[in-house]
Amino acid sequence: MADRSLRGMRLGAQSLQSEEGVVFMERTEYTYTCSTCGHDTKLMFAADAEAPEAWECRACGAEAALVVGDKTVTIDHSDDKTPRTHWDMLLERRTRAELEEILEERLAYLRARRGAGENPDSMLLGA
Repeated sequence: MADRSLRGMRLGAQSLQSEEGVVFMERTEYTYTCSTCGHDTKLMFAADAEAPEAWECRACGAEAALVVGDKTVTIDHSDDKTPRTHWDMLLERRTRAELEEILEERLAYLRARRGAGENPDSMLLGA
């Protein structure tokens, strides 16, 4: 125990484990090329792991495609969904004519309250 004393050792800064007898997994290097800036990114994956077709470019953040041999893999975006906005979801529930009618009703209500001298903010608070 005296030869492995922790006295004078920076705890946490250095490991007492050694890499003796450790067998590392076989690895394969893959290259990803960014079509925007032309930057190449090289990544190591386990030999039995399937490399993704796309990776984020470290230089510009755009999508970089996997290079297999001399050819760049084409990425299929046909299954990608376009994000729906609040307006899109609203139009799924109501027609434009219904929305214009509701808008006119609310504007008439606000104009009537303003003409009567009431505070329009009290309507927002539910009073």
